[in-house]
Amino acid sequence: MSRHSDGTRGIPPGILLVRGKEWSLSTYRYMVLLITFFAYACYHASRKPTGIVKSVLCPEHNRARHGWSPFNGHDGTSKLGEMDVAFLACYSLGMYVAGHLGDTLDLRLFLTSGMVGSGIFMGLFGMGYFWNIHEFWFYLSMQMIAGMFQATGWPSVVAVIGNWFGKRKRGLIMGIWNAHTSVGNISGSLLAASVLDYGWGWSFLVPGALIIFGGLIVYFFLAAYPEDVGFSSIHSDDEEAQGNKSVDVPREGSVTKKSIGLLEACMIPGVIPFALCLFFAKLVAYTFLYWLPFYLTQTDIGGKYISVKSAGNLSTLFDVGGIFGGILAGYISDKLNARALTAASFMYAAIPSMLLYRRYGSVSMNTNIGLMMVTGLLVNGPYALITTAVSADLGTHSSLRGDSRALATVTAIIDGTGSVGASLGPLLTGFLSEAGWNDVFLMLILGAFIAGLLLSRMIIAEITEKTGRPLSTEQQNSRASASQPLLE
Repeated sequence: MSRHSDGTRGIPPGILLVRGKEWSLSTYRYMVLLITFFAYACYHASRKPTGIVKSVLCPEHNRARHGWSPFNGHDGTSKLGEMDVAFLACYSLGMYVAGHLGDTLDLRLFLTSGMVGSGIFMGLFGMGYFWNIHEFWFYLSMQMIAGMFQATGWPSVVAVIGNWFGKRKRGLIMGIWNAHTSVGNISGSLLAASVLDYGWGWSFLVPGALIIFGGLIVYFFLAAYPEDVGFSSIHSDDEEAQGNKSVDVPREGSVTKKSIGLLEACMIPGVIPFALCLFFAKLVAYTFLYWLPFYLTQTDIGGKYISVKSAGNLSTLFDVGGIFGGILAGYISDKLNARALTAASFMYAAIPSMLLYRRYGSVSMNTNIGLMMVTGLLVNGPYALITTAVSADLGTHSSLRGDSRALATVTAIIDGTGSVGASLGPLLTGFLSEAGWNDVFLMLILGAFIAGLLLSRMIIAEITEKTGRPLSTEQQNSRASASQPLLE
């Protein structure tokens, strides 16, 4: 998986095929944004089917006539929770390994292998329906292996974006780009729900085929490093020269840089506080991701219960709110130059929104939709900000002296720690929901409060810097560039 320095061997084959002449830096940047957007949307689309089919696999709580053994017993919801935590535990543990590998191997090939592997094991889970498999260990093991392959995604795409974009307007650019999470959730929900009537196995096969197709797009068209197509490193000291082509750019240059270890990356200022904050932020976000469709089938909305398919479609509006949340959080954090303050403010504001959603979400369909979208905006905003702009900022921190090979490692530490929380939330929900949904929402509110609290020291530092010190050179440059094109 190493990159090459001779001729055109480092250039993706698809680009060699369609490129009639040399492309500009902006062209490659737009292409990188589009391909990584599609790639990670495929990752998230392939995670939604388990949430959509829960009410089909476990009919005890949704008044369905039939279920699917081994999930249709009295402990069905607990098994579904165990399956979620198995997936997310393997995902979070695999993240630390994937981050280091992403800083060592060719990101294009590494990302391709992860997407194809994810699609294969997602499809095998769905084949359990057609093969009439009723063994819990089979579904558990398919989810665990899929979780390990899924871990390749996030460190890789953030590292690719970090390779191509400097810090100017990073919050806004990555806030818009991070809509892939919600677009993927929405697409996955709609795809899984649309084929559910043909058998729940199709709800896994279709998203599985989609992510394999996405992996092929990455292999043929993603230029993971500027050096691969002849540009200078985007993290070079001379920002004005970053858009220049150079025949002397060694394509192996990024790989030969020494990638830092996990312990060294943890020592970068801000990594640990943001990682712990994300632990609780993802606990909240992933509980909604995995259990919101199921919750909607259990809730009397405007005097009636909705079907499994309708619940799957309705739950996508949470992610619509999340799209705006990621963009808004990125924009505000750029303007204030205060990532911690922005993230904590959103988490604290999510607390009353969740209380209102639990209390008044059953009044009518319109009320439920409105409160769901507001909650999605506030919950996904800080989650998106920390996993994108914050991770990229810390992965190119000044203490690294320009060593961009820490990007995937830092991203993996932050998102891997967050994913431990993401695995804990759905697991606890599987048990707490049996006692009542009020307990679940109490857990979510507590998680949001702790997430904001963990950033207190960094918030104080940001406020102190703004009230007691003049603008730094970086801040002045950021404001001066406000009128410049977004991708320059």
